[in-house]
Amino acid sequence: MKEIELLCKKYRLTTAEILYFLPDQPHLLQTYVWQEYDLAPRFPVLTKFLDFWEKTLDGKLHSVRVAHKALITPAEFRYTDCSLTVH
Repeated sequence: MKEIELLCKKYRLTTAEILYFLPDQPHLLQTYVWQEYDLAPRFPVLTKFLDFWEKTLDGKLHSVRVAHKALITPAEFRYTDCSLTVH
């Protein structure tokens, strides 16, 4: 789907910071940043990606931190104290 279609269907830009153990150095952590449009609060796209990670990749997951933001929001209105006329 195109981005605007996703946004109209309440998808939001979702960012996940994934910490995982390095396969050859299990005492070290590595960071991976994942970003995609997803639906909160269940995050089906992220869940599918994490399932793929656990089944396919060698690095064991340590933790996942998720943030999401609506990109299309109602406009903000602010009133001004003055009015200017341009000729």
